[in-house]
Amino acid sequence: MRTFALAALLSVPVALVMQACSSDDESPPASPPQPDAGPDVASDAPALRTTGLAQTCQRGQRVTEVPATCNGSPALCSRTYDRVAVPMTHNAYSLVSGNFTPPNQTRGIAEQLDDGIRGMMLDTAYFDPLEKQDSAQRIGDLSLPDQTFLCHGPCALAQTRLLDELCTITKFLDGHPGEVFSIIFENRIADADTAAMLQASGLADYVYTHESTTAPWPTLGDMIARGKRAVIFLEQNGGTPAYLHPAWTNVWDTPYSFASTTDFSCRLNRGATTNPLFLVNHWLSPPKPENGEQVNVASVLGKRVEQCKNEAGRVPTFVGVDWYDKGDLFAVVQQANGL
Repeated sequence: MRTFALAALLSVPVALVMQACSSDDESPPASPPQPDAGPDVASDAPALRTTGLAQTCQRGQRVTEVPATCNGSPALCSRTYDRVAVPMTHNAYSLVSGNFTPPNQTRGIAEQLDDGIRGMMLDTAYFDPLEKQDSAQRIGDLSLPDQTFLCHGPCALAQTRLLDELCTITKFLDGHPGEVFSIIFENRIADADTAAMLQASGLADYVYTHESTTAPWPTLGDMIARGKRAVIFLEQNGGTPAYLHPAWTNVWDTPYSFASTTDFSCRLNRGATTNPLFLVNHWLSPPKPENGEQVNVASVLGKRVEQCKNEAGRVPTFVGVDWYDKGDLFAVVQQANGL
């Protein structure tokens, strides 16, 4: 289990002062100088407010026996990451049960993972749960895990704790060594805080770092063999640490605001079509459960994925949807992968 270093998160410097000493040849040897540990962090640093909830991820036993399949199929093990289509949930945390208005999904992140979702879009923000206030920047006197949340719009309306959801993903990867997983963060928190939360949750154990936008992507089998099976993208900034990949230099996507199925297109929205990864955004706005029943069926989703595949000359990397549990998402992705 990875220990969450609260002092490191706060970036509180600790001075190490060595005692000066001298010796006299005619006197008995002086005792070896004892290092001064510096000011006591707990007493000298400002007291942090906290909700009393866990500050790190409590993990169980990891499964070490790697299966002969990659993301559920032996055929995908020899394919490179950029040439495998995966089902992705848009606003994966925005649930009916979480009082999000409007919600985007019915089932929680743990169920999504169990069902076969292998990519998620997550929106991060700062929020003070004790004062019930949103913040545009980090809150200095509140612990980091207690102020980083997943929210769509103002966190004061609805939110879920980032650490808790990241721990869910970590535990899934701990128990499923043959799976590769991706996150695209719409990030409103500092990159360093994103990295700290990945460390706190243990998900940093699995992060993959791509060398450059021009380097070839490894196969799923290679990523699984190396244990580097979590690929992280940030819509804003990124690059430090290197495993926080800037999204729009690696990915290009389609538009994401459609009022009806006749509006769907495969044209470029963000990034550049020369980027190695391709995201198809496939949902109607505003999100309603009946929209999923309408647009996630094979006759609509399958047709659009095939259209985008033909226009782009390559299979989409991510097929992003609302209401993933309605319609034929998994069958469409299987077909896109030729399985």
